[in-house]
Formats: sequence, C-alpha cells, structure tokens
Amino acid sequence: MQTAFELKRTVFICEQSSFADMSQLRSLAGALRSSSQWMRGHVGTGMRVFDPRRNCSSEAAEPSLAACSSNYVVEMYYAWLEDHKNVHESWDAYFRKAQASSSEEAGEKRLSALLQGRAMSQTPAMSEKVVEDHLAVHTLIRAYQVRGHHVARLDPLGILTADLDSFVPSDLITSIDKLGSYGLEESDLDKSFQLPLTTFIGGNESTLPLREIIHRLETSYCGHTGVEFMFINNMEQCQWIRQKFETPGIMTFSDREKRTLLARLVRSTRFEDFLARKWSSEKRFGLEGCEVLIPALKMIIDKSSEAGIESVIMGMPHRGRLNVLANVVRKDLDQIFCQFDPKLEAADEGSGDVKYHLGMYHERINRETDKNITLSLMANPSHLEAVDPVVQGKTKAEQFYRGDTEGMRVMSILMHGDAAFAGQGVVYETFHLSELPSYTTYGTIHVVVNNQIGFTTDPRMARSSPYPTDVARVVNAPIFHVNADDPEAVMYVCKVAAEWRNTFNKDVVIDLVCYRRFGHNEMDEPMFTQPLMYKQIRKQEHVLKKYADKLISEGVVTLQEFEEEVAKYDKICEEAYTSSKDEKILHIRHWLDSPWPDFFKPDGEPKSMSCPSTGLSEEVLRHIGEVASSVPLKDFAIHSGLSRILRGRADMVAKRTVDWALAEYMAFGSLLKDGIHVRLSGQDVERGTFSHRHHVLHDQEVDKRFCVPMNHLWPNQALYTVCNSSLSEYGVLGFELGFAMASPNALVCWEAQFGDFQNTAQCIIDQFISAGQAKWVRHNGIVLLLPHGMEGMGPEHSSARPERFLQMSKDDPDRYPEFTGDFEVQQLYDCNWIVVNCSTPASYFHVLRRQILLPFRKPLVIFTPKSLLRLPEARSSFDEMITETKFLRIIPDDGPASKNPGKVKRVIFCTGKVYYELAKERKQLKLEEDVAIIRLEQISPFPFDLIRAEVEKYSNAELIWCQEEHKNMGYYDYIRPRFLTAHPKNPI
Repeated sequence: MQTAFELKRTVFICEQSSFADMSQLRSLAGALRSSSQWMRGHVGTGMRVFDPRRNCSSEAAEPSLAACSSNYVVEMYYAWLEDHKNVHESWDAYFRKAQASSSEEAGEKRLSALLQGRAMSQTPAMSEKVVEDHLAVHTLIRAYQVRGHHVARLDPLGILTADLDSFVPSDLITSIDKLGSYGLEESDLDKSFQLPLTTFIGGNESTLPLREIIHRLETSYCGHTGVEFMFINNMEQCQWIRQKFETPGIMTFSDREKRTLLARLVRSTRFEDFLARKWSSEKRFGLEGCEVLIPALKMIIDKSSEAGIESVIMGMPHRGRLNVLANVVRKDLDQIFCQFDPKLEAADEGSGDVKYHLGMYHERINRETDKNITLSLMANPSHLEAVDPVVQGKTKAEQFYRGDTEGMRVMSILMHGDAAFAGQGVVYETFHLSELPSYTTYGTIHVVVNNQIGFTTDPRMARSSPYPTDVARVVNAPIFHVNADDPEAVMYVCKVAAEWRNTFNKDVVIDLVCYRRFGHNEMDEPMFTQPLMYKQIRKQEHVLKKYADKLISEGVVTLQEFEEEVAKYDKICEEAYTSSKDEKILHIRHWLDSPWPDFFKPDGEPKSMSCPSTGLSEEVLRHIGEVASSVPLKDFAIHSGLSRILRGRADMVAKRTVDWALAEYMAFGSLLKDGIHVRLSGQDVERGTFSHRHHVLHDQEVDKRFCVPMNHLWPNQALYTVCNSSLSEYGVLGFELGFAMASPNALVCWEAQFGDFQNTAQCIIDQFISAGQAKWVRHNGIVLLLPHGMEGMGPEHSSARPERFLQMSKDDPDRYPEFTGDFEVQQLYDCNWIVVNCSTPASYFHVLRRQILLPFRKPLVIFTPKSLLRLPEARSSFDEMITETKFLRIIPDDGPASKNPGKVKRVIFCTGKVYYELAKERKQLKLEEDVAIIRLEQISPFPFDLIRAEVEKYSNAELIWCQEEHKNMGYYDYIRPRFLTAHPKNPI
C-alpha cells in the first residue's frame, strides 16, 4: 500500500508527464480515496508521511480543499492538530492562517465547519470526481504546453500547416465534444479549478473557470506563436518560458515601440521596392514575404545591447542579405547600389557575385541604448550553411581576446533558410559544438527565414522531420515558431529569445513562418512548380500595409505620419542612388568582415616583404625542452608509460636533438613567449592520435585534475589552448577558420585525425580557404595538419590526397616568375596557400614559426606522416634550429653525390617520408655516388629558383620524380610542368 505522500507524488508525476490516459487518472483517484481510509489507522503515530506540496498551486502554498481528496484533507488536519510537524510546511501555514483569523477556539470551530461543509458532506464518489476533474484539467494544461504549437495559426498564407504532421492533437480542446476524453462535460466549463504550479495563465489568480483556462491556453499557445519547449529537461528553463508566454497581458507594446517597429518595416519594405524599381531585371534575392526580418534582427540587437553585448557576429545566406547590410549593419546605400553597375571596375582583389556573398564590419552607436556596438556580417559562398561554424569560431575568438568568459560581451546570430536548416549536415555539427568547453559561444540566436519552400522543392520532399527546426531539439534549444505577418508577435518572440540567451547562455531558434513573394531569384517563375501557393501569394496583402492600417486604426500613428516616413526613406534611397553613379571603381576592401587594424599599411599591403630568421637561441630551445620533459605541478601523479616518454624527451634535450613532437613543442612554446596565442584543435589532439604529443597530463589519482605544461613556460606568456574536438571535420575546421579570422596574432591549427579525414571538410577547404584571398579579400593564417601517409593503407588513405590542394594553387606552371627582392616571400605573398610536406622535425619547427613571422598570413597545409614520429633517422639537431637558421624549401643532397655532381647518373626528387626509404635502398645498393636524392619540403608555391639551380648542378643526370601514390594521384601532375618551366631542356 502506498503512503499518502507517495500517492501525491504519483499525481505530480502524472502532471509532469505527457500521458493523458483517463483510466490511469481514475485509478489514481481511486487509490487516493482508498488511502484515506487506510490513513485513519495511522493518524496519531507521529509519522511524517504528508507531503502534498506538489499539488498546491502557488508559492503562497494555500491548497484548495476541492482539489484534494476530502478524507485526505480531514486526516491532514487531525494530524496537524496532534503535532504541527506531522504535515508539510505549506499545510502548516494554511492551518495557522485559518486559526489566526480569529481566536484559536473560534478558528478551530471555523475550520471544522469548513471541512464539514466542503469535504465531509461529499460522498466517496463525489470526492473521486473532484480529484479526477482536477487531474484532468492539469493534464489539459500540459497538453497545450506540449502540443499547442500544432494548431497555432502560423502560416501567413492560411493554406498550409507549418509542420508536416498536419494533425490536430486529440488532447487539445478544439471542440466541445473533446471534453469527454478528459471525463469533463460542457457543464464543467464554468466550474473553477485550482491551477498547478506549472502554469502562469492565472496571473495573480490561483483558480480559474475551465472556460477561461482553455481560452488563455489558446491565446498563449495557439495564436500566431507556437512554442516548442517541453522537451527541455530543465524545470527552471521550462518555467521561465511558461511565464514569458502564459502571463496574461505580457505581450504588450507601447505606442513608441509600435512606431519604431513601423519605421523599421518601412525601411525593410521600401528598400526592396526601390531595388525592384531601379533594377527590375536583376537578381537580388529579395526579402519580400519576410520583410519583418529586419525589425526582428534589430530587436534582438537592441535587447542584447541592453544586456551588455558589445559585438554581434552574423552569418546568413543570400536571401535578404542586401537588406540586412543596408538596414541592420548600416552599410552605405551608395556602396550597395553601385554593385549593380556592370561598368564598375575592380580596383583590388575579390571577384564574383560580391553583393550576395561578401560581408561587412561596422561599429556604431545603438540608438535604442546609446551604447557602442560592433556588427559583423560574415562573407560566405553559395554553400548556405557552411558559414555557420565559421561565425561560431570568430565569435569564440572575439570572446577569447576580450576576456569574455561567459559570452556577456560578444554573441552570434545565425540566419538560415528552412530547407537548408533541415537538409545541411553542418547545421547539426555546429549545434553539437554549442556546449563543448573549448567551442561554446554561450548561446546563439538562430533565425530561420521559413519560406515553406526550398527553391522549387516543397517541405514534403525536403525533410523527414515535422518542422525544419527539429535539429535544434538535440541541444534542448527552445524553438519559437511565429507567423511573420504578425510583426508584434515576431518582436515579442525576438525579445524573449534575446532574454533567454542572456539568462541561460544557450541556443534558441526563431522560426519565422513566411513566404517568398517571387521565385528563388526575381528572374525565376515559381508558378511552374507551386501554382496554388503562388496564386495565394499574389493575392496576399503586404505586411507593411496591414500593420500600418492597424496602427492607424488604433490611433498610434496618422496616415500622414506614415506617408511622411515612407517619403523620408525613399528620399534617402534616391540620394544614395545618385551618389552611387559617381563610383567608378569597385573597392572590395569596403566589404571586409574581419579587418586586422594596424597589421597592413593603409593601402592594404604588408608593412614588409621580408621574413626574419625563424631560428631560436639554444637557451630558449633548452628551456622549452626541459619543461616539455617535466611535470610543472607538485604532487601530480602521471602514468608510468608517460614517465618513460618524459625521460626520453629529457635525454634528447641533453643530446641536443629533437623528434617530431618536441620540435612542435618548441615551435609552439617560443611563440607563446612572444605573446602569440596558439590554439590546436581536432580529434584527440591533446594526447595525439599516435600517442606522441601529450600536451595535457592527467592525474592518475584525482579525477578531472590535469596539467598543460606549455602554459607553465614563461611568467607572462600567451595562453596555449589545446582541445579535443567532437568527431566532426566540416564543422570543426569551419570553426577554427573563423577563430583564425579574428586576429593575425595567433597560430590556429586544426589536425585531421588521419589525413584523409579532411575529405569531409572539403567544402570549407574549397570555398573558404583556397579562394580566401582571391574571392573573399581575406587573409587567414589557419594551419591544417594532415598526418598519416599511405603506410600500409590503400590509395584512398593517401595523405589527404595532395593533388586536391595542388590543383588549387595559384601559380602558373608555364611562366617562370621573375621577382625582385625576396623571391621566397614574394612567392608566398602571391600564392593562394602554402603546402609543405616536412621530412624532418626541424622543417616542421621552422615552418610553424615562419607562419607567424611572415608579414602577412596565408593558410598552410602540412602533411605529417606518422612513421616519422618515432623513426630514429627522423631526428634534428639543435644546430638546425638555432639563431640564423630558417626553413629550407628544398633539402639538397649532402652526401657523396653532391661532392662530384658531374658523375651523378640519376637525381631523384621526392617529398616527405619516402626519402628515408630511398636513402636506405641507395645505401644498400652502394649507389651514394651515382644517385642524388633531393627533398621538396615546400610544394606550393613551387620553388622554381631552387629547382633550377639543382637541375643545373646535376647537368648530366636523369631526373626522376618518386612518390608513393599512383601516377595519376599525388604530386606528379603538379610538379611535372613546373619542372619544365624551371629547366625546359631536361624534363623529369
């Protein structure tokens, strides 16, 4: 037999769960009634079994007698009379309050009379009915909270449902007959019921008639806003959302706020109208049908600025980009309008579809808060959601550099299309990073422009989930669906979203259910594929007119004031249009999303075109080596196997040699000494996939106690961040690329667990990295570490398919570049990116340091095969790393063949680890005088000058290229024409 407390707890669990089986409710009520007879035999025993607090409806903890079993209340009172501690404090407070209303004796008589009148007079059947009805009402309330969004009026067109389920939940009261499923009748509509703690529809009232309960639930959950949040497994967060949407009258706006909203709608709508008038035959990916996006974004920014946010970083696809640039980021209109001029010449770098892809960076005063705010809209390609992790990475970097450890100063906003949000896997990868310690940006506000169509594909063919936003449920992000033709509902949802992000530092999604007035672009004919939808769209009144008429009818604005607002913005557009005709040159640098102040000269060129020595003093090398082979913390127990590794490092330092891991340690550590932040991210990078790195030490005795020795090198060093990532490549590489954009004074490295793992990040490589400077006017110093070669693997596991990277090289194999000045640095400046295949630890050390010491930044790809990590021959001396040494683009042969080059019969050029196999075979065959082996450490840009010198040195020799990959893979097709250019008379 259950105790009364257990039974009441069961009732509460029933309220909190989603089941609504009335047979369960009836059995619960019957069990409760039975327990009241059982309890009579236990009153007076002193047992503290009463805990009915969960059935109380307010913080005042004053339970309704009608809401509880009558016998139960009687026994509760008798137990309280015997000892006040027998009952929960809420009942104690209630009984004390009743007594305090008059003398103790009169109070007891009054309470007894109350019990007799309200409870004792009821029959057991009546008691059961009371409990049953209250449980039913509580379940009804929960049903609306869970499923009310399914019947919300979200589609502005009124012809579709916003989700694919297209069903009306049976537990929502959409008709009188549905009351029967709860055991309720029409006569119950005017009865008052106690409200549970899990609702705020009562406001200051603790009871409401059933009719009013249903009305208020429909107002909260079934109007123009649909709220998905009951899947969140945090009671506090659920209560917070309930309060924001259920409290009566909470969704109200002042006249001033309404006028501001109208003015923003005017700007959004008239901007699109202006473009349509001036460039009627041009694509512009207009915002018509979702003009409310502009005031929505501005509301989010206003509220975020109010909360202390100083910088907002945004990412979005094409649709509405020009409008966002003009009316949110506030880019000069003449700079936008001049982009439509086909005669405009490009003055600097950057190419193609500028106005739909490039971004903007702007600092200004927020008019609503009078605070400075920086807005950045990131450039991105047509690959829609690929920009998502890039935005997150840049946001994380800005937070890092500002010391913003809780996301209270920098935040991100991501805009999405409905089809892409559901269809692109990188959306999930980005969400999955949202709460990882080294990747969280403390909450992103996602705004989905839900056109209810993807190009020509309707939702039934575009997704399997009911809503396009269902992916967000994986991280417990609340989802606010809202009808985009109700501007005030949209503004309220945006306000709540900004407050949610500021309160809980978690992601939130706003689903703007709208439509696309024209085709995918303005030249497209949507009637081919969606005739019924577009017949309705052509009849649809513009949201600006509907809202203006509403405010005029309310007396908030006059017709004249509205027309003046329209005329004012039209005049601004016309003046900017006239000004734009004076623009003769397209200055792409006006569209930078991540400027690096003081890094370049005012004309955008590097301040220098030379690279200092990358070598270090022996003292610095030795100090880093000693820390790398020790444990800086006291009483820190490390694994015995790790002790051997550290002893091995100490032994190498004593012998003035380094292996691959120690060379990396020295490169990173030396940069930290100079105040350069170093960040290494990827799968299992803390230890290293091949158990070689061990940059994070774990205490074997104390859980979660760890040590990063590299952060104990120098007193005022920069911070070293090394972080294992989730099992993601596309998302994580995009994130690190964004991190590297924020500042040139950081070495940001992403390591693919195996080289071929970069295949799934190829979109970031193709669209952002290889074309970064040429297309996006973007310098970026990201470093890609691609370990593992073909060692025992098939060709599909070759070291990241180097031919992919080399095909993207910018240099021309048919032209020998005749540069003046520093040939090496000039080549590096002109290339798309740098590709190296290091064969020695010293090469790896120098190339990492050169990346930061160069006066500009280029992406850098380093192939790092695993066999070299422990190969005894793959060691470097301190002599190759000390002051005045540098990275060698090629490593010439320094053996017997080099002493008498005229007698050399064959010169083998190769790159990477295959050198050691060739050298071993040459020695076994005793061909050291006949065969020279030359290593290309830098593949791109191609070292034309050094190759020419080597070929001329061995003038009588046959030239051979050796690679592990098949002939149609690897480097061969890349190096062959370049060898011909360097020395046309002797093909390789």
